[in-house]
Amino acid sequence: MDRLPGCSVRRLISFAEDCERYVKLKVMANGPALSTVGSDEIYVGSEFRDSLSLLDILYANQFEGESFHPKHLEQTEEKFYRGAPPEWLNFHLSEQAESDGTGRPFIKRDGYDTLVQQIDQRRKLPGTSTVKLFHQPGCGGTTLAMQVLWDLRKTFRCAALTGSTSNITDVAEEVVHLFTAGSRGHQNTVLLLLNDEQNLDDLQEKIMMKIAEQEIVTNMPVVIFLSCIRNDAVLHSDHVFLQEVLSESEKQKFNEKKEELSTKYGDKSKKFHGFNIMQTSFSQAYIQEACAVFKTIKRANKSQKTQLAAFLSLLNAYVPGSYLLESQCLDLFKCEDSIHGDLSLEDRMKPFSDLIITFQRDTRSEKRVCMAHPMIAKCCTEMMAEAGVTRSDTTRNLLTCLCSDEVPPSLLGFVKNMLTKRRPKPKECKIEESPFKNTESEEDKEKFSRLILDIQKMEDKAQCASVLKVATKQFDQNPFYPQALARFYYIEIKDYNKAIMWAKRAKERDPQNSFVADTLGQVYKNCLKNKEHPVKPRAILQLATKAIEAFKDEEELAEKEHGTDEEDARKIKIPCVFNIRGQIGYLQVCNLVYDLTKHASMSSGNKLLNDLISRDEVERKCAFLDKYLTYSKLDMKKDDPSYISKDIAECCRKYVRDEHFEEKVNDFIQKLKQILAETSAGVLLCLDREYTEAELKEVTTWWEEIFLHSSCKFLNAFGQKMPLTSKDAPELHMLALLLYWPTDSQDKCVFDLSQLIQCMRCSYDHAYKKYFRSRYLRPLFFIGKGQDLNRIVHRKVLEGLVLKQNKETIQDWSNEKIFKDPIVQALLLKIDGVVQNYKVYATVGGTATEVDANLRNSLWKPRQVSFYIGFTIRGPVAFCIQTETAEKVEVTEMDFSKHGQTKPELCAWLNTTRASGQHFVDRHQAALINRVSDTGFILGKLKDRGLISKENYNVVRALKTTKDQMSGILQCLTSASSRGKDALYEILKGMRSMRPLILELEETE
Repeated sequence: MDRLPGCSVRRLISFAEDCERYVKLKVMANGPALSTVGSDEIYVGSEFRDSLSLLDILYANQFEGESFHPKHLEQTEEKFYRGAPPEWLNFHLSEQAESDGTGRPFIKRDGYDTLVQQIDQRRKLPGTSTVKLFHQPGCGGTTLAMQVLWDLRKTFRCAALTGSTSNITDVAEEVVHLFTAGSRGHQNTVLLLLNDEQNLDDLQEKIMMKIAEQEIVTNMPVVIFLSCIRNDAVLHSDHVFLQEVLSESEKQKFNEKKEELSTKYGDKSKKFHGFNIMQTSFSQAYIQEACAVFKTIKRANKSQKTQLAAFLSLLNAYVPGSYLLESQCLDLFKCEDSIHGDLSLEDRMKPFSDLIITFQRDTRSEKRVCMAHPMIAKCCTEMMAEAGVTRSDTTRNLLTCLCSDEVPPSLLGFVKNMLTKRRPKPKECKIEESPFKNTESEEDKEKFSRLILDIQKMEDKAQCASVLKVATKQFDQNPFYPQALARFYYIEIKDYNKAIMWAKRAKERDPQNSFVADTLGQVYKNCLKNKEHPVKPRAILQLATKAIEAFKDEEELAEKEHGTDEEDARKIKIPCVFNIRGQIGYLQVCNLVYDLTKHASMSSGNKLLNDLISRDEVERKCAFLDKYLTYSKLDMKKDDPSYISKDIAECCRKYVRDEHFEEKVNDFIQKLKQILAETSAGVLLCLDREYTEAELKEVTTWWEEIFLHSSCKFLNAFGQKMPLTSKDAPELHMLALLLYWPTDSQDKCVFDLSQLIQCMRCSYDHAYKKYFRSRYLRPLFFIGKGQDLNRIVHRKVLEGLVLKQNKETIQDWSNEKIFKDPIVQALLLKIDGVVQNYKVYATVGGTATEVDANLRNSLWKPRQVSFYIGFTIRGPVAFCIQTETAEKVEVTEMDFSKHGQTKPELCAWLNTTRASGQHFVDRHQAALINRVSDTGFILGKLKDRGLISKENYNVVRALKTTKDQMSGILQCLTSASSRGKDALYEILKGMRSMRPLILELEETE
């Protein structure tokens, strides 16, 4: 190629520069952009940015066309390598340097490719899904997660959750808004970064609800969660896990980067502790050398900067991600201002400055201060302890110096975490349990926070109590510090009088909190338990009375906590789990009293039992907990602690008996009561427990004899009682559904299945909803193949079939592996159905009936499906939902038309929704308003179906013209989702006067 003249080259360069300036100006003028499916971008304005206060959006054109001062860029990079949290700008700088040939690419740890691959695989899944990244603190987990988002910002709509998850509804609303931004034709999957153990289950449910409310048709995943979880323990699973060790390839990358940083920054790079700790493969020798300045610290005459360094070290050692505000730090030096003038914090903190980082999350937030690395914080804390500056000294000083006046909310949370948060006990770790839901029981947790345990181990118990006393005094409204202090006194020091005093103090601070009230009952119970023998009956009576009163009070508080409506519950922050510890504690005290009275004389022991403990009360609590454990469990994967069922069974054997029944039937009932087989829940629990075959046969025999001695013809009486109402017990409703659910040879149910199910749900809401809130409802029975009662299959039968193969399979209902077993498949009946509008319907006898879904994530895509039907105490549930083939769909649709009994919901799915996702009513709104005349008939039908309230009915009826009335009807149905529109479509089709109009409108499509 011929060389161009010099002027031509200059013109080309000038033209290229003009083009670059034009592109930058255009990008800056259009504003930030979001990616779309076709790798295009749509621009959003400032209103969109301001509407997402809980999400930190990473835009597709982030920093493009922007210019920064070179000094700012250098400081940003320098702070990151020193140990500051990563910013999006760090990735931009590295990308620019690699593009310009002036620097090496950002170091990708070995888990990077796996994460990207897992995210790409999730793009094939509908709805919501999760990719997990586990990391030990200080191993670059957050950096790796942000790096993945940066590299995928033009493929997904990337964001990090920065706000509180206390209001899941707001978070879900912002996620859906980001997903649909621009228009419904420009939807794109959100890739959302979450830090730590944030509750994903509720968030996923709320996102689906928002999508359904807005009637959004999704042809792609709505959101993929990238969950970045800190974990100290070494874990083994298929998930990415970053540890305090580098692979050989990672060492090579870090060594190459070190050469680059040494060339660019010279001796400064020696203080890049965040980078250097990883580059040395987390060398303890390097950390010891970096922290050597702390070896000179003396306990006496500590300076302000030494105290601040100690505070930061303690916080970062025990609460990863914690920090102090720069203003808080500078307040410590107020007395020195007259001597040193207006010095920066960095200058004031010498010689500790190299170990401390000041950073800012964004321009709106205040500057934050922390140690350069968690391992440096731990090392500094240990060195100071060796020099005589103990953990307890530092904690007390932190509380008195930083928590005396108005305390920032961030520090309140860090201190509470440091002093009261109990970690799970160390065990063999497999990452199969969900890390997002806090379902650890008391027996799964450490007794106290990690800091309190370390003070106890390395100092003494008195120092632990002293620290918690100071916290109790400083935070004089907070109930959790005196609660922790009470627990320490009764568990470790065994000083029950002081434990009672602090437990009462905690209760005074939050008199309506049942979980706080529990501590007082636990103190009394443990005092009774540890009494030295022999114990006088009066002493037993006094302690047991106080314990029982405390647990009864706790039980009443728990009932009141969940007795308010949902709006009030959100305002006063009611716990999501119903507190049953009061009832368990009551039964445990009863067991203790029974055992202790054995040592007393027979007469005094029996009198004590009769005066103190009501057998009816024991029976009532046993029955409640029996139902609680039989009908529900902690979550899909985890059962309740085994001690609960053991304590219940023991209490029943001791108290639920009476030797004065004379009639044979009542004698049998008493035997059944002793093993909780009297009630329907008790019968189910007999099946759940590990009884021998002989014991189960004996229970069956007792029931047969009771039935033979009873003149009541139960089944006949039950049949006459049908149909049930919502006031009847949920157990009766479940029995009705099991008895009347059509067999595989029946065309339809003799009763309205939808009505039976709705009544059962109402009955459940009244009887159990507040108790089983947030818990997983166990499947109790399944519909099998066969006729009559032979087709009812108990869950234990299925579990017994696969027990020998894999015990985890029968405990974990989140993967539904049990239904992949050929033996189970041969036993259960497959039900045909349809998924539509994020709900699942069973098609029985040509009728579509809505049921619950075990896995809600199966409901994102409208389609024909098949599944197994199981029954919880709330009603029927679809398990193992599978898509049917096109051939099966075609046949099923013909069957529906033959029966002519298709429900409005199914009919709407087949007839009213087009590829555009718009409903028939929406597509022809103008024609309906102008041409529908008999609005009074339509209003009456909609009111009868409960789709228009009485108030709205009267308002619409009062409108003068039929056009206004029809417009009012459509407005009312907009808030009723597609169900209302489906009903309107069916009503119009059923009106002889409207059939010509409907046919005309359908033909236009």
